[in-house]
This record gives sequence, structure tokens and C-alpha cells, in this order.
Amino acid sequence: MWWKQSTRFCSITLVESALAVPQIVRLETDHMMHGRKQRKVVGVIQARMASTRLPGKVMEQILDRPMLSWVVERLQSATLLDEVIVATTQQSQDDTIVSLCQAQEIPCFRGSEADVLDRYYLAARRHNADVVVRVTSDCPLIDSGIVDKVVQVFLAADVDYASNTVIDTYPRGLDAEVLTFAALERAHRDATRIYQREHVTPYIYENPSQFRILSVTAEADYSSHRWTVDTAEDLALVRAIYQRLGSGGTFREILNLVDKHPELSEMNSSISQKALREA
Repeated sequence: MWWKQSTRFCSITLVESALAVPQIVRLETDHMMHGRKQRKVVGVIQARMASTRLPGKVMEQILDRPMLSWVVERLQSATLLDEVIVATTQQSQDDTIVSLCQAQEIPCFRGSEADVLDRYYLAARRHNADVVVRVTSDCPLIDSGIVDKVVQVFLAADVDYASNTVIDTYPRGLDAEVLTFAALERAHRDATRIYQREHVTPYIYENPSQFRILSVTAEADYSSHRWTVDTAEDLALVRAIYQRLGSGGTFREILNLVDKHPELSEMNSSISQKALREA
């Protein structure tokens, strides 16, 4: 484990080696012994039917199941999360999402469509979250192991915000942000710009003098891979991955697959990558 200091944030690179694994396990064990159970960690998946490039994508079928169902199941596999909820909007078109959640007994909260920060804050407050894990519904290949890694380092380091997107090293679509409810509450109170309300966390990572910010990076740069779903091409790639790996596979399994079959990555190579932190 390497620590990198800068004026903006503290970055942790978790090197996946025999040496690093015992360190990771010890961090989790130590925190469990010092009050881990006293902090409720809630995963919040933002979801809505409206989408600029692919409307209704959250309900698109992947192996005969809605994409949102896969996102929920994969996030629920993270061992450090106490609860996973879906935060959707009050728009009538999102009744479909609520119906899916009810059918699958997934906790669901309805809030503002435009003010996603307000939706997150109210959802987290409703479910008594001490720690919030933010995931978007267009990530059907989200890896529970990576989510656990970010949560684990966040808990051990005692920071306000941690993510694997401060420095882009993971494939797009494996994005996880972890923050304290106190940080979310402060952002909800003080963020005034439209993009800060739409994207939930910009107020936090744009103010490193006010928040303790930590970056979790991979051992190499895999950010050229695009495993999120914004377009029909993205959806075709994800479907192809699921068809070959069953339930979508882990980060490493997908990497091995696309390395052996580069034609898969060509399926959405023409899609421009939106900046994660664009305003």
C-alpha cells in the first residue's frame, strides 16, 4: 500500500499482490473491532427512466432481467454494506422503477428529479445512514469487491469522502463514491450551483480545504475501458459480456475476456467518454 500526498487529496494505491492482501484484511478487521457495526453503511443507487442518450435504459433487459436489477444484486454482494436502496424520482414515468423495487423487495425512495443531491440527502436520512455509497444505475458491471475496497479504505482512513474516480484508473462503469452523512448534509446545505446539485458530490471534492478527501486507484491504468451504459452500443457490449460470463463476471474476469476478445471493446469504441466530473 502506497500513500501519495498532494495539496488536493490523499491518494491510496492498492497494489493487488500477495503483500497487499494481508494489509487490506487487517484494515477491515481492525475497524470491525473499533465500532464498524456502529456505522450504518448504505448503498444508494440513483435511477430514473429519463436519459438523454438511451431513454429507459435502466429497464433494458440483460439475460432476461432489467439492468437495474443486476446493479442492485451486484451492489448487495458487497460485504461492507448494511443496506442497498434505490433513489428514483417522483415523475410518473418512474413508477416502473418503483414497481420493480416492490416486486423484488428493494427499498426505494422517491425525490427530486433535477436536484439529485437533495434526493440523496433525504434518502440517506430516511434510512439512517452514517456512511453513503453512491452508485449510478448505468453500471451493471459494478464490482462488489472494488466497492468493498473503497469502503474499507474509507473506514480505516477516517475521511469525509473516498472514491475511485478522483484519479481515473478503473474502467468507466466501476465507479464508487463513499462519503459520510455529515459531508452529504453539508453539501446539501451549502452547494448552490446547478451542476453541484445534479451530480451530488462536486461540492465535496471541489473543496479539499473543507473535506478530507481520499483517492483509491488500481495498480495500473484501465480507464480506457468503457463498461457503463449510456448508448445502444454500450448496452450491446454489456449484454455480450453477460452472455459469456453469466452474471457479468468480476473486474478481473471481464478484463481477461476483453483481452482475449478485443472485438468486444470495439463494440462501443466510437462512443465519446463523458468526463466523470464534467459540470
